[in-house]
Amino acid sequence: MTSLDRTRAPWPYDYLPPLPSFSVVSDDVADGVTLDHAQVAGNDVSPHLTWSGFPAETAAFAVTCFDPDAPTGAGWWHWMLLGLDASTTELPTGAAAAPPPGTVQLRNDSGTVGFAGAAPPPGDPEHRYLFAVHALKAPIEVDHTASMAVGSFHLTFNAIARGVVAPVYRHA
Repeated sequence: MTSLDRTRAPWPYDYLPPLPSFSVVSDDVADGVTLDHAQVAGNDVSPHLTWSGFPAETAAFAVTCFDPDAPTGAGWWHWMLLGLDASTTELPTGAAAAPPPGTVQLRNDSGTVGFAGAAPPPGDPEHRYLFAVHALKAPIEVDHTASMAVGSFHLTFNAIARGVVAPVYRHA
């Protein structure tokens, strides 16, 4: 039996089948760098994301944002965008407010459709926001009323590679 590090929530993708990785970068966010005010709750502007190095057999993409450090025992889903065509390799800043045609955004844990900005409780330690791009072997077709759990289930069984950029945020 191993001892868990209880000072930080686990990286959620460690509990899923291992996948190859690819590059995800942004003009707005970076690994370990504090989120800009635009990506904080109340502004709710999804960041620019671009990706490369994914498998040639990719049939579609999905984009998610998950906070594993939310004090819920189950993290907090900030965004899930499904149905991106395999030729899409970039989303502009604010794409959640005007998603690409043919895509579906599921209701986030804040109860809205689209991107919900960072909102850790005041006094909480720094939270990580995992912006993941999932390369898929087949497009995921779920109704816009599906839960994040349903979307995540389909991602787990259709993903062939994943790239992540993980900025952070905490209230001062």
